[in-house]
Amino acid sequence: MASDRVRWRGLYNTLRRQIESGDLAPGAKVPPELELAEMHQLSRTTVRQALAQLQADGLITPGQGRLGRRVRDQRPLEWHLHRFERERRRDDPRTGLDDWAASVAEQGRTPQQEVTVSIETPSDSVARALQLKAGEMAVRRRRIRRVDGVPHQLSTSYFPEDLARGTVLMEERDVVMPGGILRSIGHPQASVRDEIYIRMPTTYEASQLAIPPGTPVGEHRRTGYGEDGRPVRHMVTVFPGDKHFLVYEAEL
Repeated sequence: MASDRVRWRGLYNTLRRQIESGDLAPGAKVPPELELAEMHQLSRTTVRQALAQLQADGLITPGQGRLGRRVRDQRPLEWHLHRFERERRRDDPRTGLDDWAASVAEQGRTPQQEVTVSIETPSDSVARALQLKAGEMAVRRRRIRRVDGVPHQLSTSYFPEDLARGTVLMEERDVVMPGGILRSIGHPQASVRDEIYIRMPTTYEASQLAIPPGTPVGEHRRTGYGEDGRPVRHMVTVFPGDKHFLVYEAEL
């Protein structure tokens, strides 16, 4: 009904203005459905329509039991890929921050990484990137990267098994070593090749990253090569397009 659309759109516009003005600040709790219904003299069905549209727009989180809905932090993360893991890396075991986490902290945000490790038969694309022969295995370190408690990246690094076995790369924790893990185990990256793709997320990625419907993701693939030209790591990072912007700087 047209009147129903007018009602939920009116509440939607009111809440959106409050979010954009800062009256409902990032992280603030959105009033519960019943409270909104009573305050605006609307049915709960109409309130849910307005909240569903705000969620689809990426402005609020889904309802999570007693935690309720909250306003999303709309500040995108700067990712300086021309400096990432290059030059003077900022990995610091004293703070527990690797180069990525240090960059996040410099922006006044709180980084967190969850790590799982496995040994597996690599996909064809990973095997090609690492120049593995048929039957050779790869060590996979999968990380969920969070910023201010919100998932921001799925970053998975693959290493040749013969290079990683018996090293800290096999430890299922957020390992921070000066100059990076590969340098610490005697296999520093001398050069890297980057590829960046823009696409729609898979169902798994959308779920893990809490991506609003219709939001594309970026996929950053970086292959690192040792001093002898051998590939030592292939990293695939998937990130929501509305939470990042990429920066490259180069001298001309």
